[in-house]
Amino acid sequence: MRRGEALGLRWEDVDLVEGTITMAMQLQRVAGKLRHDETKTDDSTRMVALPQPRVRALRRHRAQQAADRLGAGDLWTDSDLVFTTRKGTPTEPRNINRTFDALVKRAGGQRIRFHDLRHSCATLLFAQGVDLQTIRDLLGHSSIGVTSAIYVDVLREVQRDAVDRLGHLFGPDAESDT
Repeated sequence: MRRGEALGLRWEDVDLVEGTITMAMQLQRVAGKLRHDETKTDDSTRMVALPQPRVRALRRHRAQQAADRLGAGDLWTDSDLVFTTRKGTPTEPRNINRTFDALVKRAGGQRIRFHDLRHSCATLLFAQGVDLQTIRDLLGHSSIGVTSAIYVDVLREVQRDAVDRLGHLFGPDAESDT
C-alpha cells in the first residue's frame, strides 16, 4: 500500500472474514488540508488478499480502536478510518513518517523511506517467483512496464540466477579444462 492508501483505508473496505482489503480511497495533505479522495488512478483501486497474521493484527487493532472510542467518549470523531488518532481523527501523513523513522532507528536499522516498504515487498515477491503481472496488480501500477522499470535491477539478478542454473548444461568451465 502507498502511505495515502493506508491512511485512507476505511473499515467498510476491510473484509476480515475473507481476509481482503479493497483500496479505493487515499488520505493526502493537499494545499494544507487533509483530503480523503479516491485512489490515484483506476488501476490503484484494487482488492488485495491479506496474509492471516495481518488479518489477526487488524482484528486486534479494531478492538483497540473500539477501546479508544470508549475512552475518548464525546471527543471521538467517527471517521470509519482504519488508522486514526486515539480520538478517531485522521492520522497526519507526516506523523507516519516520523513514527516509522523512530521505529527504524530504535531497531538499529538503516534509514529508509516509508515508501521503500512497497519496493521491499515487490522485490521479495519477485525473488520468490511471483510473476510481474501479479505484483503489478498488488501494487496498483498502471502498467506492467511501470512495475518492470522500477524493479529492473531485481530482474537482472533473477535473470543472472536463472542463467547460472543452466550453466551445467554447457559442460565444465573452460578454466577447469586447462
